[in-house]
Amino acid sequence: EVQLVESGGGLVQPGGSLRLSCAGSGFTFGSFGYYDMSWVRQAPGKGPEWVSTINSGGGSTYYADSVKGRFTISRDNAKNTLYLQMNSLKPEDTAVYYCATGGPEVVPGEGYWGQGTQVTVSS
Repeated sequence: EVQLVESGGGLVQPGGSLRLSCAGSGFTFGSFGYYDMSWVRQAPGKGPEWVSTINSGGGSTYYADSVKGRFTISRDNAKNTLYLQMNSLKPEDTAVYYCATGGPEVVPGEGYWGQGTQVTVSS
């Protein structure tokens, strides 16, 4: 059974930084390194918002305009782990952050998703 487990969320002040991790396991088709991976967030009362994608090999990255220049996605396929470095955090970044297999078109119910980690940006 495929599992994606996010960690690293928490409470941070505006302007602060957090690093999220997503550990993958149980891949029976291909491996963690076979999949493009994405981060998606959902703020209270809002629908899911795609944040960033990295291709399977890690050579190409894509960002939503709202996080471009502040967030950096990366992966270590040897460790089956996806990362999201978040800098210059703003209150509007407050959300539950999910990692998922797939690209920018990823939607809930398709592919594999983690359980999410809460990020709260507040003074």
